[in-house]
Amino acid sequence: MPLALHRPICFFDLETTGTDIARDRIVEISILKVFPNGNKESKTWLVNPTIPIPAVCTAVHGISNEQVANEPTFAQLAPQIHQMIKDADLAGFNSDRFDIPLLAEELLRAGVDFDMGNRVSVDIQTIFHKMEERTLSAAYKFYCGKNLENAHSAAADTNATYEILLAQIERYPNLAHDTKGLSEFSTRKKIADFAGMIAYDNDGDEIFTFGKHKGAKVTRILESEPGYFSWIQNADFPLYTKKVLTAIKLRKLNTKS
Repeated sequence: MPLALHRPICFFDLETTGTDIARDRIVEISILKVFPNGNKESKTWLVNPTIPIPAVCTAVHGISNEQVANEPTFAQLAPQIHQMIKDADLAGFNSDRFDIPLLAEELLRAGVDFDMGNRVSVDIQTIFHKMEERTLSAAYKFYCGKNLENAHSAAADTNATYEILLAQIERYPNLAHDTKGLSEFSTRKKIADFAGMIAYDNDGDEIFTFGKHKGAKVTRILESEPGYFSWIQNADFPLYTKKVLTAIKLRKLNTKS
């Protein structure tokens, strides 16, 4: 059964300086864009992160400070990357919890107004974990019958992720084969921001998931304690979380007016 697409979908993978969404940077990004007619377009960029790459990270993905010293920064690449993904849904392996949040941070930091409001995401790892409970290399072996050569190379991981999804669709007849259905199946929980600091309650209202206001409706806190908004905006929170919080505040103000 083929992957049913009504718009392009971009499979992508990042290699980074670490796992902190707010502080770490991309050192390599690979994107495989698949179009509804089956055509494909792929690009891979090495990125100068402008901060040191820890040796422990180099040991994983093999990218050193020397290799990226003369490569473009993400800010320089941002227009090309955004041009490639702006009309597409997104997919990756553990992408909902890491790759998409970090990509969003980098784009916002570069002045690109990235938003997930007009697209969906498909996390192939979630589908895999719900069905089989394995790692990417094991998933590739299990679904595709191949050994994943050059694991932790962004291009190899990206192409393997795409092949795994196609194999998952073939293996599970009841699994949706359109992007929206796959997105719904691969979503772990309903959150408003990538970091999971703002989620939705049973009424569909945004709530804080951390700190002294954990479980409280965001609009109520913004009204009763306006300084809390300023504190978050000036503290070391992810840029996308700040953007979502600002949108909620503006929506509340517009409702009042």
